[in-house]
Amino acid sequence: MTEIIGVRFKSGGKQYYFDPRGEQVSPGQGVIIETSRGLEYGECAQGNTMVEDEEVVQPLRPLVRLATDKDLETVAKNREKEKRAFSICLEKIAAHGLDMKLVEVEYSFEGNKILFFFTSDGRVDFRALVKDLAGVFHARIELRQIGVRDEAKMLGGLGICGRPLCCSSFLDEFQPVSIKMAKTQNLSLNPTKISGTCGRLMCCLKYEQEAYEDAVHRMPKNDSFVETPEGVGNICQLDLLKETVKVRLEGAQPDTPKTFHHSEVRVVRSGKGKRPEDYVAPPMEELAKLRKVTPVEEPRTLSTGISAALTSLGMGEEPAESRRNSGRRRRRSGGEQQAQQPRREENRPAQKTAQPKPQQRPRTETKHKAETKPVTEKPAAEGQQGGEKKRPRRRYHRKPRGDKPQNPGT
Repeated sequence: MTEIIGVRFKSGGKQYYFDPRGEQVSPGQGVIIETSRGLEYGECAQGNTMVEDEEVVQPLRPLVRLATDKDLETVAKNREKEKRAFSICLEKIAAHGLDMKLVEVEYSFEGNKILFFFTSDGRVDFRALVKDLAGVFHARIELRQIGVRDEAKMLGGLGICGRPLCCSSFLDEFQPVSIKMAKTQNLSLNPTKISGTCGRLMCCLKYEQEAYEDAVHRMPKNDSFVETPEGVGNICQLDLLKETVKVRLEGAQPDTPKTFHHSEVRVVRSGKGKRPEDYVAPPMEELAKLRKVTPVEEPRTLSTGISAALTSLGMGEEPAESRRNSGRRRRRSGGEQQAQQPRREENRPAQKTAQPKPQQRPRTETKHKAETKPVTEKPAAEGQQGGEKKRPRRRYHRKPRGDKPQNPGT
């Protein structure tokens, strides 16, 4: 096993491995590394990690030291020098009349080397430009031609999806992308829709290509003659994401194709061609067996899970005798409560009847006199609960018209 740390020299650039020499480095911390170009400043992207010896290219270059405040000041000064060198180089390019586009200028950490990155459609003779730049900066000058994808990676930006460019955020290396990938994924072949900011095909076409290729091998081809649960017909459209096909059935309207899952389709003739001459469509009962049936899961109960959990905790089920005794106790307690409840209710009407009611005076009327009779309570029948007695209704009796009302004062 070998201990390594991962370092990036540019934001979104490739990650390189170095020997920490026993130094503990955390991600995001600045470090000074010894490279083939001399001492360079980088940022730790991966802390101390143990990896297999086969995964590391020997020999590993060592870590010189952790970045100090003085090193950070040197890096800031180099960034200011890069801006000045960029403007001077643009003037020299215009003076020499060269067909090239300057992209970025990079100073080495020690300041003894300057790299100029540019793009061009063809080869450029920049030998005279190098001499002029060396006379101005008094340092080693290197001009490096890059592609449009590298330009987009250095400059960064936002893609048509609204997110930062993949090449400037996490892609370490560019993968080859072809127009065949767009055809396989049924994308529009309009260059403005499948091209990135750099003008080349978008790198994200490579991400899902393997999944689409696997779906193409498993699904039938377009315009194949197939059998479906609703009849026979030809495939008119494929949906690789949903893994479904649209079939124009024989005898049905051509404008209303039916959609089936690819597992519900049986291929009779693959690809374009005529219908087999000796083919006879099977009966509908046999075709109906092709329909995909999704099994319905039975609802799970918690009884088995609770019993298993109690058994694992050493708390098994109670014996049968203890459960019977507990049931008897519940019944007895319930019976006592039911017996006590009517007794309490019997006392309630007794308390009410014990209080004497005020005697009501008869009302005098012009024609009729209402007589009231005292209400007599009948004794409750044996076995009848006192709480269930009903209050008797008052009855009013009228005297015949020939009688005169009595004067209560006489």
